[in-house]
Amino acid sequence: MSSKKRRHSDAESKHETDNSLQNAVRHASRGSANTRPQQPGTHADAYYRNLYSTEPDFNNLGRKDPAFGAMLKRGTLDFNDPAAVMQLTKTLLRIDFGLEIELPEDRLCPPVPNRHNYILWLKGLLDSTTYDDPDRKSVGLDIGTGASCIYPLLGCTQRLWSFFATDIDQKSLAYARKNVQSNSLQTRISVVARTAQDPIISLDSLGVDELSFVMCNPPFYTSEGDLLDSAQKKSRPPLTACTGAPVEMVTDGGEVRFVGKMLEESLVLRDRVQWYTSMFGKQSSLEEFVNVLREKAIDNYAVTEFVQGNKTRRWAVAWSFGPMRPSEEVARGLKAATWKKILPMAVESEVVSFPLDDGAGKLGDKIQGLMSSLELTSWEWDHGRLVGIGRARENVWSRAWRRKKMREERDGKPEVAVTDSEVCKFGFEVVLRVGRENIAVLCRWREGHDQAIFESFGGFLKTRLTTG
Repeated sequence: MSSKKRRHSDAESKHETDNSLQNAVRHASRGSANTRPQQPGTHADAYYRNLYSTEPDFNNLGRKDPAFGAMLKRGTLDFNDPAAVMQLTKTLLRIDFGLEIELPEDRLCPPVPNRHNYILWLKGLLDSTTYDDPDRKSVGLDIGTGASCIYPLLGCTQRLWSFFATDIDQKSLAYARKNVQSNSLQTRISVVARTAQDPIISLDSLGVDELSFVMCNPPFYTSEGDLLDSAQKKSRPPLTACTGAPVEMVTDGGEVRFVGKMLEESLVLRDRVQWYTSMFGKQSSLEEFVNVLREKAIDNYAVTEFVQGNKTRRWAVAWSFGPMRPSEEVARGLKAATWKKILPMAVESEVVSFPLDDGAGKLGDKIQGLMSSLELTSWEWDHGRLVGIGRARENVWSRAWRRKKMREERDGKPEVAVTDSEVCKFGFEVVLRVGRENIAVLCRWREGHDQAIFESFGGFLKTRLTTG
């Protein structure tokens, strides 16, 4: 690899050969100049969402952090220098998140923007799959937390989350514990030693009944030879580009087999974990894994792509056995047409649109009346936001349901309480979007496993709103 100094490079320090850092930092944000929130919660989302969206000003970072400034030469950073790359990670964590960490020279140095992207996606995943307050406390598991313990640190900084952080490497565990202690997060992050023979996800040994999520950045490579081959294909000297420990980068069968083990364990644990998630370093791995999910008849899943700069990409997958479905943005985060074959079912659709003259208030009243005429488990319309959230035990708008109800009444069958949440088969959201030229009626599928019911409800809405 050339020793030429560059403002942007592709290495995640010499510790990793995945071309992720120099492109990752291309997105260091002007938003980092804004006031950093002092407390976690949704009130801080705007700040964190805007981080790493534009190129960094290294000179400005150097002025804020003299330790980083000392690494600059005429405003540029040498990404071939492990010390410089490590200092960049420390500086971004210090300035943008208020976090202090120490890293050993022989373990992976995480690129902050890439890791932050994973946390942002997790927030969207959890927020869009609950009817509860997004500021609720959640507990997650970070598998293979590494010496930095970066995911739990980032997660706890942004939300009221708690973590179990596991690893099988003693040196990484020791540094992870130091980093948790340095940031006074011992009450929220528990660093737990595991062995390669232990289950990957063991709730019982952690002493918990359930988790909100599991996250993982698994070893990419099937062998050290695979790692070296990958480095050579990228025209990068492997011995200088990567000094991460083999335990962090290599696993038998590679990332697909590792995440496959997570899947097998999830088939036993099922909804004791709301969301099982993992990152992938290879596009082919994501494609292969989604096919396995479908073979296992898992219909509630999400896929996305983390893009840093022009080259480096990472992919992520999430799956759940529960009925709550993530938003379109979260679940179908792969935009290229080539990804269409692995995308999950669409959960949002524009049902119909009306001229602005019809008035949003009048249209909202019509929707409110229509929903009130149905035997829904629940329905609530927000007049200010023009958003309604409802739940139904069945497709209670269909003629088949009405005929069934009439037969049951004729036969004297007792009526099921419509407030019983256990019989909810379909949760939905109706939104009025007022544009420059029209008012669009949008429908979002929030809960359930039956796509036919979602499509039927959309058809019902369109028919009744246009003819009623």
